[in-house]
Amino acid sequence: MGLILKNVCKTFGEKLAVDNISLELKSPGVFGLLGTNGAGKTTTIRMLLGIIKKDSGEITWNGKIVDRKSVNFGYLPEERGIYPKVKIMDQLLYFAELKGMKKEDAIDKIKTIAKELKVEEYLDVPAERLSKGNQQKIQFMTAIIHNPELIVLDEPFSGLDPVNTEILKNIIINLVKDGKYVIMSAHQMATIEEFCTDILILNKGKTILQGNLKQIKDTYKANRLQLNVNQDIKKYIEEIGLEIEIEKNNEYLIKIENEEKAHNLLNKIISANIKVNKFEIMKPTLNDIFIEKVGE
Repeated sequence: MGLILKNVCKTFGEKLAVDNISLELKSPGVFGLLGTNGAGKTTTIRMLLGIIKKDSGEITWNGKIVDRKSVNFGYLPEERGIYPKVKIMDQLLYFAELKGMKKEDAIDKIKTIAKELKVEEYLDVPAERLSKGNQQKIQFMTAIIHNPELIVLDEPFSGLDPVNTEILKNIIINLVKDGKYVIMSAHQMATIEEFCTDILILNKGKTILQGNLKQIKDTYKANRLQLNVNQDIKKYIEEIGLEIEIEKNNEYLIKIENEEKAHNLLNKIISANIKVNKFEIMKPTLNDIFIEKVGE
């Protein structure tokens, strides 16, 4: 059955922070919860995890009303939640035991995940001596150490370099393979596109776009052409009447209003015996869609 939110609302004083939100996670995978700062994402997350009470609506997990006891969840908040003066192993054990794990099992799991995240060398070090990125990885460990069914990741890649981002991505992929339900909130739209099948975009507490990401993108016309050629083709682009958005080393990202002009350009450069390494007509990115919807 998974997770279901139905017509959920939450107010703080006179401010309506979450206004009639509904969503469903019926099968394992990654669901994208998006919005600007203050849109209601964190409030929604805290309600669905039973951390704060909703004012109205219904939240269920596998058909049961959600509370702190009914859901085995893991939560990676955007804010740091580790103790700076305490050794990493000690605080990971503390969090694991809070979730009901036996000490011996917790130690084995900590060592396994630490190896995957490449932080074994820091287990006997106070958190304050770790970089921001390594602190983020430790905090991620606290969210998954107890093998939760539902995992909420709020800005999981914050502070990570490209290598560590890739490590974390692979672990998230494996979590889904293991049948986990993951809700991801992030400002990196490319990451959401990479992971999420379904999304919900919030603005000022209201749902402004929701559904299957591929189906949403299919409703949009192509708006860009990506070209990689072996010489300068600006004159051909100008002849067609197209606008270059980005140009670097004979790689072009070109704005288009329709696919016909893109194919006309392709015919021109082929007729000029110019080698084409890449020709891709592109739909709007999630970043484009997000800006359009939030702008409205």
